[in-house]
Amino acid sequence: MRRTRILVAAFSLAAGLLAGTPPALATATSAPPLAADTYTWKNARIDGGGFVPGIVFNRTEKNLAYARTDIGGAYRWQQSTKTWTPLLDSVGWNEWGHTGVVSLASDPVQPDKVYAAVGTYTNSWDPTGGAVLRSADRGASWQKTDLPFKLGGNMPGRGMGERLAVDPNRNSVLYLGAPSGKGLWRSTDSGVTWSQVTSFPNPGNYRQDPSDTSGYASDNQGIVWVTFDESTGTSGNATKTLYVGVADKDNAVYRSTDAGATWTRLAGQPTGYLAHKGVLDAVNGYLYLAYSDTGGPYDGGKGRLLRYATATGTWTDISPVAEADTYYGFSGLSVDRQHPSTLMATAYSSWWPDTQLFRSTDSGATWTKAWDYTSYPNRANRYTMDVSSSPWLTFGANPSPPEQTPKLGWMTEALEIDPFDSARMMFGTGATVYGTEDLTKWDSGGQFSLKPMVRGLEETAVNDLAAPPSGGARLFSALGDIGGFRHTDLTSVPSMMYTSPAFTSTTSLDFAESNPDTVVRVGDLDSGPHIAFSTDNGANWFAGQDPSGVSGGGTVAAAADGSRFVWSPAGTGVRHTTGFGTSWAQSAGIPAGAIVESDRVDAKTFYGFKSGKFYVSTDGGATFTASSATGLPSGDSVRFKALPGAKGDVWLAGGAADGAYGLWHSTDGGASFTRLANVEQADTVGFGKAAPGASYQTLYTSAKIGGVRGIFRSTDKGASWTRINDDAHQWGWTGAAITGDPRVYGRVYVSTNGRGVVYGDVSGTGDTGGGEGGGTDPAPGPTGSCTVSYKITNQWADGFQADVTLANTGSSAWNGWSLAWSFADGQKVTQMWNAGYTQSGATVTVRNAGWNGTVAAGSSVAFGLTGSRSGTANTTPASFKLGDRTCTVA
Repeated sequence: MRRTRILVAAFSLAAGLLAGTPPALATATSAPPLAADTYTWKNARIDGGGFVPGIVFNRTEKNLAYARTDIGGAYRWQQSTKTWTPLLDSVGWNEWGHTGVVSLASDPVQPDKVYAAVGTYTNSWDPTGGAVLRSADRGASWQKTDLPFKLGGNMPGRGMGERLAVDPNRNSVLYLGAPSGKGLWRSTDSGVTWSQVTSFPNPGNYRQDPSDTSGYASDNQGIVWVTFDESTGTSGNATKTLYVGVADKDNAVYRSTDAGATWTRLAGQPTGYLAHKGVLDAVNGYLYLAYSDTGGPYDGGKGRLLRYATATGTWTDISPVAEADTYYGFSGLSVDRQHPSTLMATAYSSWWPDTQLFRSTDSGATWTKAWDYTSYPNRANRYTMDVSSSPWLTFGANPSPPEQTPKLGWMTEALEIDPFDSARMMFGTGATVYGTEDLTKWDSGGQFSLKPMVRGLEETAVNDLAAPPSGGARLFSALGDIGGFRHTDLTSVPSMMYTSPAFTSTTSLDFAESNPDTVVRVGDLDSGPHIAFSTDNGANWFAGQDPSGVSGGGTVAAAADGSRFVWSPAGTGVRHTTGFGTSWAQSAGIPAGAIVESDRVDAKTFYGFKSGKFYVSTDGGATFTASSATGLPSGDSVRFKALPGAKGDVWLAGGAADGAYGLWHSTDGGASFTRLANVEQADTVGFGKAAPGASYQTLYTSAKIGGVRGIFRSTDKGASWTRINDDAHQWGWTGAAITGDPRVYGRVYVSTNGRGVVYGDVSGTGDTGGGEGGGTDPAPGPTGSCTVSYKITNQWADGFQADVTLANTGSSAWNGWSLAWSFADGQKVTQMWNAGYTQSGATVTVRNAGWNGTVAAGSSVAFGLTGSRSGTANTTPASFKLGDRTCTVA
């Protein structure tokens, strides 16, 4: 799905900084200034929800696969659970653009190594430059090399590739194709430093829309893929022949036969098309190319498939459909490495009636389709599809033939046959990853079975969140592209997104505080209503009536008792209504585009904010009066909420780095605000259940406090703050929405721009995500031989920091682990990252996080901690136990 969300952030680009260095810990001379708590973080399950433009299988290790997303990071396949593990949650606020992944490369020589080319936009929207991330532990940790240009994980052309490639014979050599006319780049030291390949003759020239002044559609899509011919090299020596795809319709493919020293345009190649993929079958000596007349991923009118014989230079058109009959481009392309004469391709831009998959078992001489017409409009499918694990993939549709639901998909630019298993194939769509484990039934006349293979991959962009105090719904979400969901159980995929109507994106939602069965949401829709209501806690919906001039959802507020609503839609001014929006009246005294919220006690009181001014209505939204409050942020990057249970108690967060920026509090209905001096910056604010013994609700914010960006909690009305996330859990930009849970103390729901809805619970509470607690701790970790390294990396008068590495020296993988030790000098753990912990007296028990529980034989896992101490001694623990097995101490 297409997402071009523009985020506001400070511009910071270190152009030309090519030497990568590992992240360094600052030397501490005193205790950390911020209080911290250890949280367990999970996703409210949706499973997918966005575009997956790339799937990469390692060619030398079975079951090692990665997926990349356009704005939501990268993932590694976990075969034991058949789930995806997120790899870029450590990307922080200031580098949110690095959650966009334009390419991935898995090292075929040293499979523990993986590389990611990151950056979301090449224009001014993205404040940082592109970078290449490199990992020696399959993405568990990363080192970074900044590049002197930007990369575009969410730009046009992002489904082409892969732009990043590792030499299969000399794996210290990598190539990267750059956009924006920056050419071809090479590293000879495993991605640490990069330099431009000045001999490469063509930086590309294709722009989706040269007239686009924003720079988004007018950027040169550049160098789009690199493919090595592994048969032209020997182990330890650079591969001699490699092919490069260029976004140039007249000169799309180049070759080097001297390890990248010189380059020539492939003679005889077709013109008028872009080569989205170039996949080499070195066994038979064929380079296969998937062509489209545009760069994708959502357009494409004509396409071709061609085969190039590398030995003779002969071109053969192997298109499964005559060019005149295509209304789509070809992109997804894969060779069965077990049977190299077998290949598959996709019609990536065939939106109607469905995408198409093509398969050939004779190197493209003949093809069969995933579905064919019998007698139009009836279809016969070579597949069955089971979406029971993600039932919303039907989109609640009831289409007429030849459309079916669920669809095979759209934007199908990634398709890969498992190089070790001819029966397994995965392909990405605009909403999910589908896969099969019986693909070869296709060739024997049977039906192969498709199902979502997406669990763990969460890729929605979150615009708003609301957690009601009662009712079956635990959480309402407003999402880009797929509207949003009502979660009754955070650990289960909801059966359907909001429908009747289904917005393309939901921009705002609210419930009546004293009557949570009444819910309202607004959103964007090409044609149709932009507002919907529910009277049964979001289980069912009905459309309201748009006032004249509405062009988008804007923001909406429900009265405390659900008797009326105030709506600030895009395209027209603020409106108010009693009942459910059958008619709307203009609100006076408040400008168009204002953000609106309701008081959570007084049903006739509503609030608004626009351009530094706070507005108050006490007559149900009919008239607003500008408050005399001053010192508020002058821009419109502001979010505010009224506290449940206290009339006139309002918290406001927002601002910009070049002006007022922070968190403000009003106890008089917005007549005056006081800025919290201990909060440097804040972008969201939300409320949750009060802490035990506290009378005021718990505050949550995505903010900068004490010089640190993070997710913070306050149980004392903002007098003090505790950071509850850590450096491994940052999720890029988290500024759209945050809310606590009114029923579970400590639980917080955090919006992300591409990693879905993240929620956190205090570690050790045992809550399962569906109720209010009462779960049990996981079983102790596995037995087996192990080695532990415990290293004190820093210490000060009353505290210390330590790094711990736990190595699996046994012969089988661990699927979950638990490590225990005892302190000798009364030390107490105060914070831990990359793991959860409990401490009873001197004994500390550490359990894996959700993403690092599987540790292969011969591999290791690392975590860190800070602790307190009361004396001068800080003895390193003498013994460590993995379950009931004592580990060797390194």
